[in-house]
Order: sequence, then structure tokens, then C-alpha cells
Amino acid sequence: MNPSYQITVEIGGMPILLHTHDDSFRQLLARRYAGFVDSSVPPRFEFDIELTTPSRRAPDEDVRVEMQHGTWRLRRGDFRAQWDPGAGRGHIRQSANPYSIDSVLRIVHTLILAQDGGFLLHSAGAIRNGHAFLFSGVSGTGKTTISRLAPPDVTLLSDEVSYIRRVDAGYHACGTPFAGELARVGENCSAPIEALFFLKQGPENKIESMAKSEAIHRLMRNILFFAGDAELVENVFHSACEFAGRVPVQRLTFAPDSRVWGLIQ
Repeated sequence: MNPSYQITVEIGGMPILLHTHDDSFRQLLARRYAGFVDSSVPPRFEFDIELTTPSRRAPDEDVRVEMQHGTWRLRRGDFRAQWDPGAGRGHIRQSANPYSIDSVLRIVHTLILAQDGGFLLHSAGAIRNGHAFLFSGVSGTGKTTISRLAPPDVTLLSDEVSYIRRVDAGYHACGTPFAGELARVGENCSAPIEALFFLKQGPENKIESMAKSEAIHRLMRNILFFAGDAELVENVFHSACEFAGRVPVQRLTFAPDSRVWGLIQ
């Protein structure tokens, strides 16, 4: 019998145990998720990883997430996975690369969060003075720029994907290892969300209010969700409405220099 190696990756306070028969792959995961590895906490879910030869199919080919008989089936060109949330176990079939497991973990976390009133948001996130601030928008609006301009007293949670958890009557943002153009993972910490800004670059720095209907529309465009399950899609929409009703959602126009952080306190 081949030896088994394992590593627990904890993102957003959700520990997931990964099993592999390849120690070099376990070491690759340890490097990839440095700062988010914690073997001291009992896992909520476990996945067995079966390594295969690299697929010739494009990584973004045919992304599908479907529920069949109580089991989630996840498929893309570079991986196949299944996950039984009731049993707490799953199986991933992929080549020895960090990108496929990254995608599987993102999908799994979106499914978990959809049940608990949270979501993954395409946004940068940072903590300042004990509060979290989120900066969202489509590619090119400035998420990486505003992250790069952050002063030394700012803790970066992510420049690409923010982990939003419902906590009591509010929301917390958690750091993630899902890096964008900065190629720098966020810090593994969290804080209550003070505000969400939708970014727009312009000649001056200013914050403007946003109607709740527009805020919800923009949120839904930037929430990461991959399953076509009608009940969970409704959950995500409800979560976006709840979020927009409890957290200030505003438009932030900024010039690409560090003075913009004078508005973010």
C-alpha cells in the first residue's frame, strides 16, 4: 500500500484536510498555502487527491458544478472532483499542479458559504484600524493598484478574492491565499467589514453613495458562484440583499496614488 500524506488547509475558518500519496505534491501544497496550513484543528471536510498525467484540455474548458444524488460533481478541463457534504468526504482527480486544487477549493468554499449566508467576492480586501475594507470591480478597475498603494499600517487580505462570512448581525472579511496580479497571498486573519467600495479610476479621490438596487446588482456581478442549483442561487441573491442592507456599499473614484488611503479609515 502506498504511504499517505496529508495537509490541512484552513481558509475563512474552514479547515479542509487533503490526502495524497505523493509527498512532493504535499510539499507543493504546503508552499502554495503557506500561512493557511493548520494541522492543530479538526477538519470539517476531507478530500483524497488522485494524481494523473496532465490533461491536454484547456483549464477553463467546460466548467460544471452539479448536484447528483446528494453528491456535488465538479468538472473542468484540468480536473474532475466529487464531494459528498453529508459524509464530509470527497475525491479530486488532477495532475500535480496547484492551479486545479485552487479552483476546486474555491468552488467548494462557494458552496459552503452559500448555505451560511456568505460568499466569495471578486475584490481586494484589507484591514485598517481593526476594520476590513473591500474594493471590488471588474478587471482593470484598480483592485491591484489600490492594494499596491496601501500604507504600512494596512494588512492585505487579498488583491483578488475576498472571503465574506456572516457573523451574528454583521459580516467579517477573511484573508485568502488566492492571489491576483500582486502574486502575494493575503494574511490569514479577519475583521468586521466597515465598507465595500466599487472602484472607478478618475482624476480625483472621492466617495459617493450608491442606491441599494445598484449595490445588489454590482454585488451579484462580482460574487463567485459556479453551481446552477436554483436553491443555492436564491440563497446567494438573498445574501447579497442582506449584505447591501447591513454594510455601506459605495462608489470610490480614485487617482492612482497613495493619497486615496486618506479616505479609507
